[in-house]
Amino acid sequence: MKAAALPILAVVVAIGAALLWQQRGEAPGTVGASAETLALGRALYGENCASCHGVELEGQPDWKSRLPSGRLPAPPHDASGHTWHHSDDALFRITKLGPAAVVGGGYESDMPGFGDVLTDAEIRAVLDYIKSTWPERERKSQAKASAAQRERDR
Repeated sequence: MKAAALPILAVVVAIGAALLWQQRGEAPGTVGASAETLALGRALYGENCASCHGVELEGQPDWKSRLPSGRLPAPPHDASGHTWHHSDDALFRITKLGPAAVVGGGYESDMPGFGDVLTDAEIRAVLDYIKSTWPERERKSQAKASAAQRERDR
């Protein structure tokens, strides 16, 4: 693809995302992010996360049961999972560094950190996209967890 086509592609993706959110009864930026950020997050999720966490954010089957390796399958990022229980800071660090680096104590995970693959802004875009798919109750709960974490960090 030629570099000149990239801006056009970005606009097309952004418009598509805005139409998708409008059809779902949600406004772009539901989580405070622009339609462009949500479209970027969706595209990056598809490229980097969907192969394990599912195209529809559904996670792997039996995600609460350990695999023969002792590791857990990839959890869902939709409302049925536990992603929305974590603060923005925790989600960012897990995505950037990988769960094993954040949890510590010899925790093993098949999920790598994406700090060498995605910029901080791209990681935030992916997380904004994920959050934009949650029902209002889960978004509010996650926002409270984030606010509480920020308060503790002061």
